[in-house]
Amino acid sequence: MTGTVLAVCVVHADVPFGRRAVVDSGIDKRPVDGPVDVHELGIGGDHCRDTKFHGGLDQAVYVYDEDEARYWADELGVPVPPGRFGENLRTSGVPVTDAVIGSRWRVGTVTLEATIARKPCGTFARWIGEPGWVRRFTARGDVGAYFRVLEPGVFATGDAVTVESIPEHGVTVRMLFEGKDAAAMQTLLDEPGLAPKVHRDAAAALKSSRKP
Repeated sequence: MTGTVLAVCVVHADVPFGRRAVVDSGIDKRPVDGPVDVHELGIGGDHCRDTKFHGGLDQAVYVYDEDEARYWADELGVPVPPGRFGENLRTSGVPVTDAVIGSRWRVGTVTLEATIARKPCGTFARWIGEPGWVRRFTARGDVGAYFRVLEPGVFATGDAVTVESIPEHGVTVRMLFEGKDAAAMQTLLDEPGLAPKVHRDAAAALKSSRKP
């Protein structure tokens, strides 16, 4: 299975959200030209300001699908160019939210592994500026996926996305985001070698599902 990188995006400028925000945000990402270095914590030239909830080894690269961006452009009546949702890669041709957790992608000389879903937050809502944005984005469910970097290297706009392996457990990023299937969450907890934040999110979802 192969797709294409339509854009590689990094922080254009930090967004000052004022006194209500804990910190400013690096959500304003824009496409860059040429190959970029990719390391275990993400893409060269990119950064996260709120490192309590964003970034880190398990959330090094955020990917969003072009078809879903087009849906939102039609829904909102405004363009949704690459980087508008804070993504590092805008891709086409391969499942993103429906990627099986632990799937490995080869992009340029980089190997990525699908980890957890993007969870819409207040910062995202303030950035988009649409009424009820967190609720709407959550209800749609196509939230994109985070990846960890297994093999650093370089990639660029126009590179192929090659899905090199897909785990047999079959649990997708969307299923983890929704957290409704207790058996699927237990499968993730029993699966060795997955990113720590996958186990964290699966454990939280399983605990929630067992509440009376």
